[in-house]
Amino acid sequence: MPWMKWLPWRFFLQRAARAHGFLDPIALLARVRAFAQPAEVGEPVELLRAGMIFHARGLINARVIQHNLDWVWPYWIEQQFDPASESFIPRAFSMTHCNLSHRNWTAIGVPDVPQLAIVDPRGLLTPHFDGWSLDAWVLPDQGPGLFPSRNPDSHQELVMNREFAVVTRSHSQGCSLASQASVYLRNGEPDCQLQLAARSDSGGWLAIALRPCNPEGVSFIHRIAMDAEHRQWTVDHQAVRLDQPADRVFFSDYHSGDVGAHLRQSAYLQQNPSPEGSPNPTSLQVECGVGMATAAALYRLQPGSERRVTVSAILENKDDPTGDSGAGTSSPPAQWTAPWGCRLQIPDPGFQFLYDAAVRTLVLHSPTDVYPGPYTYKRFWFRDAAFMIYALLCAGLTDRAERALDRFGSRQTRSGFFHSQEGEWDSNGEALWIFSEFEQMSGRPLKDDWLKAVIKGGRWIMAKRTRSDTDSSSAGLLPAGFSAEHLGPPDCYYWDDFWGIAGLRAAARLCQPNDGNLATTFSTAADDFQHCVDRSLSQATKKAGRAAMPASPHRRLDHGAIGSLAAGYPLRLYDPGHPALLDTAEFLLQSCFFRGGFFQDIIHSGINPYLTLHVAQVLLRAGDRRHLELMRTIASLASETGQWPEAIHPRTGGGCMGDGQHAWAAAEWLLMLRNCLVREEAEGLILGSGIAPEWLQATDQSPAEAAAVEFGPAPTRFGPVTLKIYPVDPVSGRVRVDLSGHWHRHRPSIEIRLPGFIPAAVDDDQGHIHLQRDTLL
Repeated sequence: MPWMKWLPWRFFLQRAARAHGFLDPIALLARVRAFAQPAEVGEPVELLRAGMIFHARGLINARVIQHNLDWVWPYWIEQQFDPASESFIPRAFSMTHCNLSHRNWTAIGVPDVPQLAIVDPRGLLTPHFDGWSLDAWVLPDQGPGLFPSRNPDSHQELVMNREFAVVTRSHSQGCSLASQASVYLRNGEPDCQLQLAARSDSGGWLAIALRPCNPEGVSFIHRIAMDAEHRQWTVDHQAVRLDQPADRVFFSDYHSGDVGAHLRQSAYLQQNPSPEGSPNPTSLQVECGVGMATAAALYRLQPGSERRVTVSAILENKDDPTGDSGAGTSSPPAQWTAPWGCRLQIPDPGFQFLYDAAVRTLVLHSPTDVYPGPYTYKRFWFRDAAFMIYALLCAGLTDRAERALDRFGSRQTRSGFFHSQEGEWDSNGEALWIFSEFEQMSGRPLKDDWLKAVIKGGRWIMAKRTRSDTDSSSAGLLPAGFSAEHLGPPDCYYWDDFWGIAGLRAAARLCQPNDGNLATTFSTAADDFQHCVDRSLSQATKKAGRAAMPASPHRRLDHGAIGSLAAGYPLRLYDPGHPALLDTAEFLLQSCFFRGGFFQDIIHSGINPYLTLHVAQVLLRAGDRRHLELMRTIASLASETGQWPEAIHPRTGGGCMGDGQHAWAAAEWLLMLRNCLVREEAEGLILGSGIAPEWLQATDQSPAEAAAVEFGPAPTRFGPVTLKIYPVDPVSGRVRVDLSGHWHRHRPSIEIRLPGFIPAAVDDDQGHIHLQRDTLL
């Protein structure tokens, strides 16, 4: 109500805080905000909300975990709370205990279905969003049990053939356990299945356990009930099916302790011989007011014999924060047997695997909207969406990209602001840019409602800029905003400005066919915007004594300068050899890299895969072969299932920030490989400039007349291209390149730049091109 604004809330709040001996919250907030530039939005409410939820979990973790270390916990807890582990983090004054060392997981699901399950590095399966988990253990008759979260000899692989599954294998002292987690459509519903195969040399038990926890920590279970046939649990109204009756079942609540802790004691099974175990052998259920109920279904293992059991659960959507039902799809969900995107074949198994995994990651995270993660980041940002949709376009998944773009209009305010988070002024430029990229790469005309959104969005950028007729170093730029959280506190970030310029240029291009005057207005505004940015950068670089671009006019060179590379990649506002781009990249390489990757000190405090690849893209455009070193570093940091978290712990190699499967990072890997083979520059195409020289070497295993590298049909701004590069001829030393293209309009200029060979321009009538070695290199 408007009248409430007149009440002296600040006075009452300050008085109450002081009366109870607390710091003055108003004064404290003012102190915090003094470290940022004045901004209309200090902290986006969306981030504050997400942060409160995250740390509420951390508070619960702090109350539960450290007092119950005899429980069987997820892998990250077993490592982070173990003083002998490299992952150990002292807790001391930390009010919240969060996963900061192994934020790694892999999503499984079905294309076009928004419900995703996740699997942690030791096979812990969380079928429902932010819910409880399923684990499996082997309890031998003799010797210690096999608990994968505590076992050093565990490995994972991602299966990508006719199905999509995560396989986890663990071995320990005569025991073995293999699990395969996957999702299938069952009567039109996504059915998550965990197929288990267990073995013990001495005989024993396979235990399938319900766990009130997941890769973020505690996730409550209040009630568990088993049916009389021992074939189905009901977990707080959610069903879990077993494909065969359990031989024995056990239950426990928080005050009785973890069922896993009991089962770890070899004498426990002998003391509880009844089919229904402690604490209440006459009941097939347990209730826990604390929300830490546990249960286990046991299957007898004969000595040396393998036993297989499958447990399954229908994935639900009720707790999914996106509310995405997948209803935007125009056809039934696709299966993994369908072809996905343009074909890539390279003689580097590691790079190839990561590309294939990246395509599937993007498919899973674009059921209608696009989301940068299956768990922590399962919500929408225009920033992440722009890169992910661009990757979908480059992979030939055009319909999927169009479906996501159809959702943009619903997020645009009446003023024209593309809103995913308040205070993030880059979003309009990103939205307009990706609309333009879609129109060019697909060859499809822009939809009328899209064009209206573009016009409103362009006008918003023009209106949002600050006055340009002042002496301020930020004159004519966008106002201070939060922007990407990894850049720092609110400021006038060049990242926002470069996106704004690109957005205005995109709007001008899209409006030109229908309204030349409006196109001129947007183009003129973009020129003026660029002039103001260049003037501001001139002052900043003069102060720094070098050409490198800081994050904002008010900052010295620091890790936030990574955002200013947007002028080179992906926006190409500056030429490849622009001194500001090259010196910024050099500053970052010399001052902000650790163990071969960009280490983001701001917020992330870890090696960042997608930002490292931004530097690699700038180097690639400049013809600097160090881009391959960065690619190899990022490839080495991928998980066994081919995934990257948002940031990586420099010692453990596990995730320390963001979602454990970062779809933006997957998009960047796809875009990096694509640009190594096919990329636009000005009004032409550059082919093959980023490939590794060893890819062109013939091997004894290479089939005769087989191409070493194949890519396509790959969409470009000019039309789809198919590229084949053959191994070096051992006699002539030449390389043959086959090229075919289907152009939207005119044929672009095309140049082939293979490393170690003389560049060659492609003439109209050439389908086969032969390149000679450059003997001057």
